[in-house]
Amino acid sequence: MAFMIADDGQENDTEVVSFSSQDADRESEMDMTPMVDVTFLLLIFFILTATFSFQKSLDVPTPEPEEASTQAQPQDIEEDPEFITVRIDSRNTFFVITTDWEEECPSKEELYVKLREAREGNSAGQVPNKMVVMANGEAFHERVVAALDAGAAVGIDEVQLMTVEEDEE
Repeated sequence: MAFMIADDGQENDTEVVSFSSQDADRESEMDMTPMVDVTFLLLIFFILTATFSFQKSLDVPTPEPEEASTQAQPQDIEEDPEFITVRIDSRNTFFVITTDWEEECPSKEELYVKLREAREGNSAGQVPNKMVVMANGEAFHERVVAALDAGAAVGIDEVQLMTVEEDEE
């Protein structure tokens, strides 16, 4: 305890407060445990609530080594009732061709609709389960992939890809 003399000459009993560096260091340290706990809880929450979308894939058989990759296909595939032909012209327009009909599909949605109609069967009652995608060399790759995806979505078992140089008008 220390005594101080006031201006009026009286003695006052006062307590001296000391500001040492030990007290300041102890108060400046922050406990990180609650923040780490909250971080792990948030991490677990986001892991458990995340939705993962898996990409669909279509099994395309690899060519046999003795077969040439540029093997010419017969042009009468469009007349085979087992096949649905999807032709993509140089203007990136889809055409769905069956033995009974041929329809133009300017959008991907219309392609899905026409492929579903083609999978219902032809006038002879035969249900096609194979698809040929005949793409013009100038067609966008995106459109070819969209045709493959549409075929997989409607349940096509086998797909053949062909590149044509000229549009059949």
